[in-house]
Amino acid sequence: MKEAAQPNTEILKELIKYRMPFGKYKDWLITDLPVSYLEWFEREGFPAGKLGMMLSTMYEIRLNDLMFLIDGLKKIYGNKHQ
Repeated sequence: MKEAAQPNTEILKELIKYRMPFGKYKDWLITDLPVSYLEWFEREGFPAGKLGMMLSTMYEIRLNDLMFLIDGLKKIYGNKHQ
């Protein structure tokens, strides 16, 4: 039997402090971006590099109803990243 993949907590910890560097939602935390914005990137293409990875990870979290992972980390680490 194959084990379920475990989330990479380092990426998730980074998501709760990573901010959008440009555009309409500049300086917003990636975790706070509207779903419609993430869907737009999914349709049009995520940026290259770390930002694209963060946005696509957030998109997958939203798509698969996994916000409890983010909410749990925010409770543990507080709002000091905001």
